[in-house]
Amino acid sequence: MVAYVVEDLQDVTLDIAGPEGRLAGHDLMSPFVWQEGSVYRLLVRVLPRPLGPDDPTGVIWAGQSRDGVHFIMGQTPIIAPRAGTEDAGGCEDPTVARAEEGDYLVYYTGVDAARSQGALMLASGPDLDSLVEQRVVLKAPPDEGNIKEATLAQGSDGAFCLFYEYAREQASRIGMATGPSATGPWTVVADPFTIRESAWDNWHLSTGPMVQIPGQDPVMFYNGATMDARWRIGWISFSADFSRVTGRGVEPLLVPPPARHRSDTDIAFAASCVTVGEDIWLYYSLEDSILRRARIKGYQR
Repeated sequence: MVAYVVEDLQDVTLDIAGPEGRLAGHDLMSPFVWQEGSVYRLLVRVLPRPLGPDDPTGVIWAGQSRDGVHFIMGQTPIIAPRAGTEDAGGCEDPTVARAEEGDYLVYYTGVDAARSQGALMLASGPDLDSLVEQRVVLKAPPDEGNIKEATLAQGSDGAFCLFYEYAREQASRIGMATGPSATGPWTVVADPFTIRESAWDNWHLSTGPMVQIPGQDPVMFYNGATMDARWRIGWISFSADFSRVTGRGVEPLLVPPPARHRSDTDIAFAASCVTVGEDIWLYYSLEDSILRRARIKGYQR
């Protein structure tokens, strides 16, 4: 069995000037980072701070970096709300995959104009500046809350698994759907795992990034919280076909540092991972406003 340990922490900065090098006047959330050759690419949810009554709950911007820490951002967002559509109220939580023919696939959360419900949406295109086909992939009935925060993985049996967060009885849970390709069509199946009543993840669960290293069980660095929404990052591993859980950390892997102000949120939230040699770089947000990455190593026990 593998145990996961955090060995280093680094701030992630954007090129738009602001306090401590971060985007001034905006919150930064859901940093999805991946590598293309020697270049690190980033999609991130950006929203005004404080959020006004007519502001979108998110706009998705893109950037790139040579070192995985300092990102040069584009001049305009790549995904933004569109009037009269399922994402009229905001665009959140980007996740990137590639289609067999090479197109970019960007799963994201579309928030309706009333900000009452989020649906899982998909945009695709040959490059990030020309994404089209922004369509709903999964949507809950109006009385069941949101479907959001996509994580995509392919099992040893060839089937694709789409993990997502959904709302049930005033709590967040992790659901799963399966399909024949990275674009579906998706069939919802049983939840892959649930809360632990006497642990740090006893009320809320939300998806995090999946890492698949040859010779090891796939591992998700997921998000969990108590009833008062103190979010922490933990890990859970699966069999190669995602049919069962093979391990789960007892304690959280990442905990936020002490809040600087009483009004700050108590949140650490995982969004993406990049593997470099034996190291896993986990990108996450703190206080729904600060971006960081952690270097994680797996040790056989």
